[in-house]
Amino acid sequence: MPGIENIASYVPAGRASNLEPALLERFQIDEKFVRDKIGVLRRAVKGADEETSDLAVRALQALLEKTGLAADAIDALVVVTQNPDTNLPHVSALVHGKAGLAARCAAFDLGLGCSGYVYGLSVLQAFLAGNGLARGVLVTADPYSKIVADDDKNTVLLFGDAATATLLGPVPVYRAGPFSFGTRGAAHEALACREGRLAMNGREVFNFAATGVAPDVLGLLQRAGIGKDEVDAYLFHQGSRYIVETIRARLGVAQERVRLGLQDVGNTVSSSIPLLLERELENPESRILVLSGFGVGLSWASCLCKREK
Repeated sequence: MPGIENIASYVPAGRASNLEPALLERFQIDEKFVRDKIGVLRRAVKGADEETSDLAVRALQALLEKTGLAADAIDALVVVTQNPDTNLPHVSALVHGKAGLAARCAAFDLGLGCSGYVYGLSVLQAFLAGNGLARGVLVTADPYSKIVADDDKNTVLLFGDAATATLLGPVPVYRAGPFSFGTRGAAHEALACREGRLAMNGREVFNFAATGVAPDVLGLLQRAGIGKDEVDAYLFHQGSRYIVETIRARLGVAQERVRLGLQDVGNTVSSSIPLLLERELENPESRILVLSGFGVGLSWASCLCKREK
């Protein structure tokens, strides 16, 4: 079974500050609220001329440069996004063409949000194994700046733009599995895009994450026969600092085991977990990891990652 060999990312250079006095005054909040509750001090913002596929290509090119892998060695490309360049064609086809991948390379999209990276790992891993393919790349690229309104306090302070590319292959650093998935489709209106604008019921989304993620993770660990304190690092979707801290407290694990990485980029949707995981690849002491994404749908997905080398 293929596993995670490497990860590269692309974070746009542009930044928007959440500590601008005019912004704090407009939304009637203070710096302490931004630091302690939201946790995002600056948001990464793509350039006006950058499309979703452009972010994805930059992450893929960074991966090829990092690994020395030839573009024609990729057997499958999966792109996780909810905000494509256009309705047609699929973003993975655009990335395939721009990056010059081989004609025999499969390419398809997954229309998932914050749970999408974990879902994508399972899908691509199984796709490679089931079809006798050697290497695949999982790309996440979901620039919410395309749908967030500047006057919406519930969303504008949270979301940032980024893309990642994860190489799955036969000589992994981490093997992913088992997995756990779930959906509360009846609550889908809590986080939705209507007429091109993102709308979020922050309280409902928070309650969903606060009540659902910790039990899911504990169930996953129980199935795997692993104690929660045997996990070296927990990589939760970076919804907000308060959400991550609440899940940590309900799970009952030490603060140093739970990673935070949204301070200078924001909530980057499906890219938030692989941005954290990219760092763990360089840390040989991170032997057992838990990944858990949750959000749009409302959906969640969790998995274990165990280091091979």
